Amino acid sequence: MSKRVAVVTGANKGIGLEVVRVLCSQFEGDVYLTARDRERGQQAVQKLQQQQLRPLFHHLDLNDRQSIKKLRDFMAQTYGGIDVLINNAGIAFKVADTTPFGTQAEVTLATNFFGTRDVCTELLPIIKPQGRVVNVSSDSGSSALRNCSQELQKKFRSTDITEEELVELMKKFVNDAKGGEHTQQGWASTAYGVSKIGVTVLSRIHARMLSKERPADGILLNACCPGWVKTDMAGPNAPGTVEEGAVTPVYLALLPAGAAGPHGEFVVNKTVQKW
Repeated sequence: MSKRVAVVTGANKGIGLEVVRVLCSQFEGDVYLTARDRERGQQAVQKLQQQQLRPLFHHLDLNDRQSIKKLRDFMAQTYGGIDVLINNAGIAFKVADTTPFGTQAEVTLATNFFGTRDVCTELLPIIKPQGRVVNVSSDSGSSALRNCSQELQKKFRSTDITEEELVELMKKFVNDAKGGEHTQQGWASTAYGVSKIGVTVLSRIHARMLSKERPADGILLNACCPGWVKTDMAGPNAPGTVEEGAVTPVYLALLPAGAAGPHGEFVVNKTVQKW
C-alpha cells in the first residue's frame, strides 16, 4: 500500500502555512507545502523544519497548467495519487488599491477561480479512495451572493448548475467588470467575493460529480471559510489568528475514514452553512 500524502496549495505563509504545520503533527503521511515562489516555499519549509516538523516542498503555480500537471504526475508516480488536497492558494486586492475594477476582476478570478478549477481538473482524478478535498472559500462569497440579482442568486444556488455554466458565468462577470457594467448586470461589486462564489459553487458541482462517478470511494469534498484572520492578505485588523483560521480546513481534511459527510457543503467553524 502506497504511503499517504497531503498537498496544500499556496502554503508559504498565512493560513496555508499553518495548515501544513498542523497536518505535519496530525496527518499520518507526507505533507507537501506548495508555493508559486520556489524560494519563499523552501524558506517556509525550513522554518517548519526548525520546529522539528518534516514538511516537503513541491513547486505549484495555479496560473501555469504545466506546473499543475507536473505536480499531478509526481504525486501519481510517487504516491499512487493524493489522499488530502487543500486548495488554499488565493489572492485579494487591498481595499485602497487603485487598480481598475475590471483588471482586479480579471486577475483575481484567474487565480482564485480558474486556477483552483485547473488544479481540481488535474488532481481530482488521482484523489485516492477515502480522500479528502478542501477548497478554501470565504464568507465574502456568501455576502457577495446576497448582493447579486435574484436571477444570479437562483443560478448560483441551483443544485443542477453545471461546471460549464458556472465557468460561463465567471467569464461574464470578468467581461461585465471590464466593460464597467457589472452592477447593471446584477453583480456584486467585489471581485474577491465573486471569485469565492465561484469556488463554493464549483465545490458543490465537484462533490456531486464524485458522488455520481465514484460512489464507492467515499471521497469527501467541501468548501470552507477559515474566518477573518490576521494574514498579509486579510490585514492586521482581522480579529482571528492563523491558528484559528486553520481549524476548519484541517477538520475537513482529517474527516475519519468511512465518514458520510459533510460532503458538497460550505463549512464555517466546523459547521455546515446554508448556501
